[in-house]
Amino acid sequence: MEKRIAIIGAGISGLLACKYALAKGYHPTVFEAQDCAGGLWNHTIESTKLQNPKEVFSFSDFPWPSSVKETFPRNTEVLKYVQSYAQHFGLLPYIKFNTKVIGIDYVGVSREEMQAWDLWGGTGQAFGSKGKWNIKVQHTTEDKSIKEYEVEFVILCIGRFSGVPNIPEFPPNHGPEIFGGKVLHSMDYSAMDNASAAALVEGKNIAIIGSEKSAVDLAAQCANVNGIDNPCTMVHRAAHWMLPSYYVWGGVRIDYLYYNRFAEILVHKPGEGFLHSALAFLLSPLRWGIAKLVESYLRWKFPLKKYNMIPPHGFLQDVFSCEFLMLPENFFDRVVDGSIVLKKSKNISFSREGLMIDGETQPLKADVIILATGYRGDQKLGNIFTCPSFQEYILGSTSSTIALYRQIIHPRIPQLAVIGYSESLNNLYTLEMKCRWLGHFLDQTFQLPSIKEMEKDVRMWDKYMKRYAGKYYRRSCLGASHIWYNDQLCKDIGCNPRRKKGFFSELIEPYGPADYAELNPRS
Repeated sequence: MEKRIAIIGAGISGLLACKYALAKGYHPTVFEAQDCAGGLWNHTIESTKLQNPKEVFSFSDFPWPSSVKETFPRNTEVLKYVQSYAQHFGLLPYIKFNTKVIGIDYVGVSREEMQAWDLWGGTGQAFGSKGKWNIKVQHTTEDKSIKEYEVEFVILCIGRFSGVPNIPEFPPNHGPEIFGGKVLHSMDYSAMDNASAAALVEGKNIAIIGSEKSAVDLAAQCANVNGIDNPCTMVHRAAHWMLPSYYVWGGVRIDYLYYNRFAEILVHKPGEGFLHSALAFLLSPLRWGIAKLVESYLRWKFPLKKYNMIPPHGFLQDVFSCEFLMLPENFFDRVVDGSIVLKKSKNISFSREGLMIDGETQPLKADVIILATGYRGDQKLGNIFTCPSFQEYILGSTSSTIALYRQIIHPRIPQLAVIGYSESLNNLYTLEMKCRWLGHFLDQTFQLPSIKEMEKDVRMWDKYMKRYAGKYYRRSCLGASHIWYNDQLCKDIGCNPRRKKGFFSELIEPYGPADYAELNPRS
């Protein structure tokens, strides 16, 4: 009897998981709450563009169409590209649109039996246990009917930048409830069509709380609509490093600084041996110097000091926490001409007229306040489990990262994989690598080590992320060790992790999707 696989989500990770499951002979069912594929790319604001060049942000076996000329395509072009991928590889017939998964529950094996396992699922294999997953699905069409499905394996591809907004805590009686205007999260703004979004901000005083990618994109969008007549104010507690493009110093691509093996030699890595550790220690001054040169360039390129936008931490920390960002075109030109106003404030609270911020006695008056404050991806992940013990397993402690072996498998939750929670400096090809690995695991190319060994590996990665990402470790960013991470996946599959031809190419050239186009176990 064929093993049944459910994939939850038809964004990029869900489409990849479907393709690589199909490649191994399975016929998965994909549940998607929306009426089309593409995930969060269905809900991005008009000014959003890729942060990576399209040749880096691409599927390994599906190039961008020649009609897309821009190096950094717009959101609509990215969505079309992703949906074309689904169409090209025949993935759409496997997707049940307008079906929202409201809960999953593992049945058929007692908790006592699971706790006694030495190997994941009892055998270390994808389908080794007699247990099954019950999936409760609500149809999002008019009838709102609920149906249950039973499968042997679940792949969670629900993403972390949607669904559950992160709403900051504000002082008692000084939160959004006392504001006389409109308050919304960037998630709600992004869900609007372009005309409705423009109408919401046109001719109004807009204040944005936040400092990351969604905040700067929103500020650029508002400035495009209102210009200097109604400046958009962006209020932030702490800035992050912002790049003008994928290039620094007038032409050096950022991937030559952080996307190649030489860059990874400069940092400590989880599970490294003595040689790697010694090299990282001896070359740490070079690592520090490269980061400081980037910071110096950005201070020269932008009036960061004038507008109080110098981050309190170094550029390297933003790299390792996936927090640095690419600015919209002409962002600081809009700041200089007054279309965008930047204000830094450690303390932010609401008043009837707008926002109270540090150093100002009068409120910052606003008609609309947008919270560009991110998402609670961990809560979203935990909420999908109906079993409290599985919720506790997946969420873990707030003082550690989400405990996923290879950033995919939780050692204590059988017959389930998570794709798309951890981040990298290039999410698409990292997602594809994870789905390749998962496809081989489903096909029994390899089996998992013991639960204790997996938990030991999870602790090593947790230590690494805390070492370099600082307080942002919970983001589970692979940072500047994504090649090292891919090496582990390649070794599991049984293929050569060295993908370049020649010593210097292997050392200096950036890694990208094309390097992993053909991954087959060594014969």
